[in-house]
Amino acid sequence: MAGRTPPGRTPHDGAPLSGARLRRARLRRRAVPYLLLAPALVLFGVFKAYPIVSSMLLSLTAGAGSETHSAGLANYRRLLDDPLFWTALGNTARILVVQVPVMLALGLLLAVGLNTALVRWRTVWRLGVFMPSVTGLVATGVLFAFLLNTDNGAVNKALGSIGLPAVNWLGDGFWSQMAIVLVLTWHYTGYNAVIYLAGLQGIPKELYEAAMVDGAGPVRRFLSVTLPALRPVVLFTVVLSTIGTLQLFDEPYVLTRGGPDNATLTVSMYLYDNGFRYFDFGYASAIAYALTLIVAVLGAVQMRLMGERE
Repeated sequence: MAGRTPPGRTPHDGAPLSGARLRRARLRRRAVPYLLLAPALVLFGVFKAYPIVSSMLLSLTAGAGSETHSAGLANYRRLLDDPLFWTALGNTARILVVQVPVMLALGLLLAVGLNTALVRWRTVWRLGVFMPSVTGLVATGVLFAFLLNTDNGAVNKALGSIGLPAVNWLGDGFWSQMAIVLVLTWHYTGYNAVIYLAGLQGIPKELYEAAMVDGAGPVRRFLSVTLPALRPVVLFTVVLSTIGTLQLFDEPYVLTRGGPDNATLTVSMYLYDNGFRYFDFGYASAIAYALTLIVAVLGAVQMRLMGERE
């Protein structure tokens, strides 16, 4: 083909390359992709791979500061016998079981409502729904600490105005967990609604038209067309929300500091306390890997259950 240099010849005089020079030329060509990837690989190794391996090795040590020593699997055995770890895991699981389904159901309903042509100023409503998601987590915690204050909070004042008793939102074990659920739902519902809205806009209108021809009403169309079409999106939000809730830290830390009586202590908060209050980094690393294992198992189970179509 015109314009191309025959294999084994130089591009200038057409003289054939020696075997060694030809091998070096091919090697240089093959090395180009790796050279282009090198900066990203170096950054990944320094800021991702090294901390992961280092924390794994750290989880096999015991002691604080410079007085650490090898401990084998002692931290993991300690984890199994630690009642406070199981308390933190139980608190996290209860918040997860209540908050994630409520939040995703509300997000889906909002997305369906915002996707209909019957709603005017849909862009404005969509922006309003998404706005809580861009609020900083610490700012959100401080805001709800004022709103849920037992004596002067706006929520209890609203309850009192309709004759209901005040709720000790941040001082009672059960209600403090419900307060965390409320904060998480307010903050992340709009985020998931936008994801669902994108999925709804990708469903072909012909499917709804065919269902209407068959006599399906709005509820039947939602159950038979919308939900099956959104299955991958729902799976994505379920897995993402589960991982986020298992790593819950900011909201309970700002609102309750894990109280009252460890009722809102989460696994991430317990990890933080061991690492940065007691400087027991070996045990904190073991907690981190236990949490990673839990996240991986739950994610795999959810993808297995919700990803099957047959």
